[in-house]
Amino acid sequence: MFSYQTLKKLLFLFQPETAHNLAEFGLRLLPNIKLINNYMINKNFIMDKRLNQEICGIQFQNPVGLAAGFDKNATMIKSMMALGFGYTEIGTMTPRPQDGNPKPRMFRYPALNSVQNAMGFNNEGSAKVLMNLKKVYPYSIPIGANIGKNKVTPEEFALQDYKILIRKFEDNSDYLVINISSPNTPNLRDLQNEKFITELFSMAKELTDKPIFLKIAPDMEVETAIELCKTAVNAGASGIIATNTTIEYSLVEGAQDFGGLSGACLTEKSYNLFKEISKELYGKTVLISVGGISDAKEAYKRLKAGASLVQSYTGMIFEGPSMVRKINEGILELMKEDGFNNISEVIGSDLR
Repeated sequence: MFSYQTLKKLLFLFQPETAHNLAEFGLRLLPNIKLINNYMINKNFIMDKRLNQEICGIQFQNPVGLAAGFDKNATMIKSMMALGFGYTEIGTMTPRPQDGNPKPRMFRYPALNSVQNAMGFNNEGSAKVLMNLKKVYPYSIPIGANIGKNKVTPEEFALQDYKILIRKFEDNSDYLVINISSPNTPNLRDLQNEKFITELFSMAKELTDKPIFLKIAPDMEVETAIELCKTAVNAGASGIIATNTTIEYSLVEGAQDFGGLSGACLTEKSYNLFKEISKELYGKTVLISVGGISDAKEAYKRLKAGASLVQSYTGMIFEGPSMVRKINEGILELMKEDGFNNISEVIGSDLR
């Protein structure tokens, strides 16, 4: 019988980025092997009306999505249902192709189920990614487009990069995400200020009617994060995605002194910031929680804290293709224990 734990041992013999490329090869191939693909969809994709939601006019069959960073070039979308995901987020894409930072730029910490990456928005560029996207969009599950500025674009011209990207991807995605929170592009997090966010979302709302979210970093003071989120919502953001990776390297012994940490080491930090943001903004905007989510208990905790949706990426590296199914099955069990008949009753229940 197939065992992901056996496959993981083999994959972990390779450098993390090489292992990722091997996984991408397999997932690009999977939809062509219909017998296996259909088997995995039937096994992993939970179809239960209790998990269905409509958010920003978009239908979500379950609340667990793939976080940005895994499918940078929109090459694996057709395999996401086989992994159980209710939606997927591609990117981060930049206007022009970008190689990213020097290698090695990805590191595993298996004892902590955590990863550190300093990829630097490596992607094939908006034109190529758009070509890939047009082959599959619209798809059976929602697709989000996560966008960021090129490394060589000066801060004073950053707005133009986002303008280009919004125009390119608005017609071939269900929602857009503004990424100014990655630690891997020099000075990108400096754009997490009220002036730029106001200008950015004011511009974005003039360009498109598609939902647009702001993704924030976990390393700000709580008060600063809340104010920036409020600023974004007041300027037209459809919601907040919290959080990106962290640069608090003390969370992992022996961590590199560059890049961002994700996975289990981020769970508590991400939850704590999300909870505080939700206290201020729950009921006023859509909230999506990401960061260290790999099991039903944590996902359910985020939903009760006010998240309409959750995302995962690093957890899948360690848990494998059954992770999302287990999360959704676990959410249904926890709902039953708490007497909830629909996921909408779970969301924000800790705040009511």
